[in-house]
Amino acid sequence: MNFKLEKRNDCQVLTIQEERIDAHNSADLKAELLQLVEQGDEPIIVQLEQVRFIDSSGLGALLSGHKQALAKSGKLLLVNIQQPVLSMFEITRLNRVFEIYTTINEAFAAQS
Repeated sequence: MNFKLEKRNDCQVLTIQEERIDAHNSADLKAELLQLVEQGDEPIIVQLEQVRFIDSSGLGALLSGHKQALAKSGKLLLVNIQQPVLSMFEITRLNRVFEIYTTINEAFAAQS
């Protein structure tokens, strides 16, 4: 799975550079999120702008990262979610579990 990781505004920003998060690559995402949670205490912002499809294994990977972050008193935020992907969060009601922001600047402002 292709990621871009950068530190901005005291946050770890993980940009997913794939159109799909599914059974073929969700394990990579889960491992990357776990590594980020273990590395530090900064909030993790996952940018999903390029993602056009997510299945249950992709949702599970994000949920696993979210739970790991909470267990370490951290945060995992989602930003730039495209409508088809957002619909999956709404159908599964995971939009009530995650902090979801329209833009990365909104996510940064919420951390201030």
